[in-house]
Amino acid sequence: MVDDEKSIKITPIKNGTVIDHISSGQAIKVMRILSMTEGDVENIVSIAMNVDSSKGKKDIVKVEDREIGSDELNKISLIAPEATINIIRNYGVVEKKRVNLPDRVKEIVRCKNRNCISNKNEPVSPEFIVEAGRKVTLRCIYCNREMRGGEISDNLM
Repeated sequence: MVDDEKSIKITPIKNGTVIDHISSGQAIKVMRILSMTEGDVENIVSIAMNVDSSKGKKDIVKVEDREIGSDELNKISLIAPEATINIIRNYGVVEKKRVNLPDRVKEIVRCKNRNCISNKNEPVSPEFIVEAGRKVTLRCIYCNREMRGGEISDNLM
């Protein structure tokens, strides 16, 4: 008797956004960025986690009837720098782009240092230099504190 390999397929979406090549295990953080973790989500959302890929494992998020904005795209780039964004209209990809890490981010992430001037009700906004490497690193321009990985996603504004 031969075992048949079963596969689970996620149905195509008519209109919306597909975020592909998300680092494995990061799909939930992407959902948080999109404000889609609360009980009042109106869009149909499909999440695939730990999907086999030619480069290892990845996550995929499909959101029907919604195109993501540039602020959301910048936030996603910080936690999933290899992600691709596919805009879908009438079941076809009309735009495909890779996220790009900016050189600096402002008013997207709070500094994790509670004593940083950006956290002291001063008239300054949180701002970080983005350092790309094996993992994305943010360095606060005020206190020089570094953040990586989960620290970044935990401090997104």
